[in-house]
Amino acid sequence: MKQIKVLGSGCSKCKKTAELIEQLAHEMGIPANVTKETDPQVMMAFGVMSTPAVAIDDQLVHSGSVPNAAQVKEWLTKG
Repeated sequence: MKQIKVLGSGCSKCKKTAELIEQLAHEMGIPANVTKETDPQVMMAFGVMSTPAVAIDDQLVHSGSVPNAAQVKEWLTKG
């Protein structure tokens, strides 16, 4: 099961990112645990300078915007 963290303040873009990832993982039948992380210390540990950001299995894969569906699908099928 992929561990996916959406890093951000909890703004609408962060919520939209988490919802998109959850929806696509479900549609693709890929087990994923999506959590929202709002702790600034955690974001700093990942080196996030702009949100929303996405970390999969503790690896930062995206930051600064809401990802598109194609990007999310690519992340979900890797590894």
